[in-house]
Amino acid sequence: MTSKAQVRAEWTGFQESRPYGPKYDLRTDFVMVYGISSDLPQRIEGWKKAGYTIHLMTGVSWGEYQDYLYGRFDGREHWDEAQTDRSGNHLLHGKDVPYMVPTIAFAEYLASHIKLAIDYGVEAIHLEEPEFWAASGYSEAFKREWLNYYGEDWIPPHSSPDAQYRASKLKAAMYYRALDRLCSQMKEYSLVTYGRTVRFYVPTHSLINYTQWRIISPEALLVSMPGCDGFIAQIWTGTARTPNVYKGLRRERTFETAYLEYGIMQELTRGTGREMWFLHDPIEDNPRYSWSDYRKNYRSTVVASLLHPEVKKYEVCPWPRRVFEGSYPTEDGQGKETIPGDYATVLLTVMNMLRDMHNHEEEAKASDYTSGVGLCLSNSAMYQRGDVVLGEEQLGDAVKYDGTSSAEELDDKQKELLDWSAFYGLALPLVKAGIPLRPVQLDNILTFPGYLDGYRVLLLSYEFMKPEHPGIHQSIGQWVREGGILIYVGDGSDPFHSVSEWWNRENSRRSYSRPEEHLFESLGLGRSPEEGEHAVGSGSVLFFKENPAVLSRTDEGAVRVRNAVKRSLEIRGETVDYKESSTLHIRRGPYVITHVLDETEADRAVVIEGMFIDLFEADLPVRRSVELKAGEDSLLYDLNYSAQEQGESGILASSSRIRDELADANKLSFVSESPEHVTVSTRLRVPSEPSRVTAGEQAATFEYDGESGTVLVRYPGVPEGIVVSVEY
Repeated sequence: MTSKAQVRAEWTGFQESRPYGPKYDLRTDFVMVYGISSDLPQRIEGWKKAGYTIHLMTGVSWGEYQDYLYGRFDGREHWDEAQTDRSGNHLLHGKDVPYMVPTIAFAEYLASHIKLAIDYGVEAIHLEEPEFWAASGYSEAFKREWLNYYGEDWIPPHSSPDAQYRASKLKAAMYYRALDRLCSQMKEYSLVTYGRTVRFYVPTHSLINYTQWRIISPEALLVSMPGCDGFIAQIWTGTARTPNVYKGLRRERTFETAYLEYGIMQELTRGTGREMWFLHDPIEDNPRYSWSDYRKNYRSTVVASLLHPEVKKYEVCPWPRRVFEGSYPTEDGQGKETIPGDYATVLLTVMNMLRDMHNHEEEAKASDYTSGVGLCLSNSAMYQRGDVVLGEEQLGDAVKYDGTSSAEELDDKQKELLDWSAFYGLALPLVKAGIPLRPVQLDNILTFPGYLDGYRVLLLSYEFMKPEHPGIHQSIGQWVREGGILIYVGDGSDPFHSVSEWWNRENSRRSYSRPEEHLFESLGLGRSPEEGEHAVGSGSVLFFKENPAVLSRTDEGAVRVRNAVKRSLEIRGETVDYKESSTLHIRRGPYVITHVLDETEADRAVVIEGMFIDLFEADLPVRRSVELKAGEDSLLYDLNYSAQEQGESGILASSSRIRDELADANKLSFVSESPEHVTVSTRLRVPSEPSRVTAGEQAATFEYDGESGTVLVRYPGVPEGIVVSVEY
């Protein structure tokens, strides 16, 4: 029987639906063979021969499941289980590929295919993207599920906030049921049949993205699922470039959005022992951008992810074949081109650097920045993003935005429906001020004792989400009484306050018109305190009676948010700890990671002094100083750090996977593995200028930098490995 302790290290991996190919063999620890088609055994065998640990990934809400849809699986057609909007249209991921209502029958269908993957020997299963569109809820299958779940006839979700909220809760519960059933059933099958433990993971978008894109998913519910071993945080340019509003301007803010998305995913598993991989994508699902656009946004997402040091595992690329063999528009839009050689080299440098990240802890002092500030976010934010009829307002067409096209292609009404300014109105003013704000998974407060330890200030609003249990308020109350400062922002205008929930049930001993009334009462402030500051035990509550969306519209709104945090620290006697910065940055071992914020008053360049290798450049240049303009990112290797740690010689950075490193007084050799037809760059520290460098049987080009005592070697990539020898 295989125990977790026996599992090979899996720091980096990627997913691919195509058979093995040397041009996109990224030399990571594992590969997720995608899809459960008939050629699965052959695809598994190809990647296994290349030395990979094999996982399987398949869609749990969509896929090539036509045999199920058309009745070839069990003799009954299942198109009634396709997610359907109020106009009767199926919500599709492609031709004959609908998003599915996760019925028990559909779960059994998926189980029949997953059994085959287990039979073929895969070590882990990834059931990706449990997604139920907020615009759906009108199929016959969903109506049946409503009747079984609520014990009453289905109500059209758009008919009221309560109907929409209840429909969304049911959607999340259904996907939880499907995943729980699959994970536990298939784990038992593997143990009974083979005496082997199979791990189950859920690759999922962030709670922030799903809420903004109007998608329902289990998210925080999955942390309590016994059969779920962890997650992949599916965050990339396509999710992070979704426009949001700051100081009244709606535009793409890829870095800031990605930073918040990775943050909520780190919080999802913090302290749980569950595994988490952060995903990056060198391109995105929308194929209409140029390589320079992809490159800039990729840098932003990588840097945003590295600013969250509790996660040290990465999916370095989904679909590497489309990256290394695909063609995308040229800068002038007149044609298409494959990946530029220097970008391919940079990508592989970053991917191999990510595999080293687990060896290094964050090296920073809390006094370096304003720490301990969190913004609460709950699963329920997804539940109130669907369409509803309010008074005489007429509904437009249902919106289904998934990042495969530009948000700018939507009309004004659709852009408005994608707006989520109530959240961003509280979040962006702090991130833009260089305050490392953490989204706090509100649902975890009850599940994990001490979850709020380490937070000094919390921002909370029920204008874009609701507390799903009254016990949350008891935990917040205890945290405040012990010295925490709670900033509550809300005017009670959200129509979803009226949904039938625990705070307003008629048979309840105490009924509240809005959930914050219960919060305030739990804090000893009565149901309707005045605006302003209120002492509670050793802590305080700052109450602002306005909708947080308003704060996103003006400079003054952003200033109010920052001043509230500053005042909170003053109350704690920690005024000196409030610091604003033009950067968000971190050091993790030798790696110096920096983003320079834009849309600030100064928007000035930042200069980093020292001696670094620039990991975002193909030739790994040595820099004595690095100047970054507003909105730019850097990923640097500090040579002074490595000199202290590594001594006279050693490999510092490479766009390849290195193994079998050997060194003596006159020679350093190693084996370098990298995709075929990619130029590999490797920079080494050496005791003196090399006299000869070879890669395989050929002489390799090299450049010596005397001041840093390093040499850059460049040679062709070979997946199975090429022996590189450096003689002094």
